[in-house]
Amino acid sequence: MIAGFSASLSGLMAQSKRLAVSADNIANMHSRGVREGGPAQASEAGRRGAYVPKRVDDVTAAGGGVRAEVRPVEPPSVEVYAPGRPDADAAGVAAIPNVNLAEELVTQIQAQRAYEANAAAFRTQDEITDSLIDIKS
Repeated sequence: MIAGFSASLSGLMAQSKRLAVSADNIANMHSRGVREGGPAQASEAGRRGAYVPKRVDDVTAAGGGVRAEVRPVEPPSVEVYAPGRPDADAAGVAAIPNVNLAEELVTQIQAQRAYEANAAAFRTQDEITDSLIDIKS
């Protein structure tokens, strides 16, 4: 019985992590990206460093359940023509984080649905446990 609760709880935590990482990517999608030899390569005095977007992979945990592993996106940034950005080079090219809004929204919907499924499984386990306790009483 405990294994069922544990598996559902690990799924809830993994999907919470997936949603948090996706929200962080969306919040920072207009930040400075990593650029080799560019102004966003290192953090300058009084300025923030570059944002590196992340992805979450679900990995099967020993003994059942799932574990969320956070990994950086490769490549971490893409170059765009944006001469108005403060970190643009002389040619007007700047690096922005490699974040696709549509993909992030789909990831958030998937995380929500998976969270709901794990919560339903947790509730079902609780109901079964309550029924067993009632039978034994």
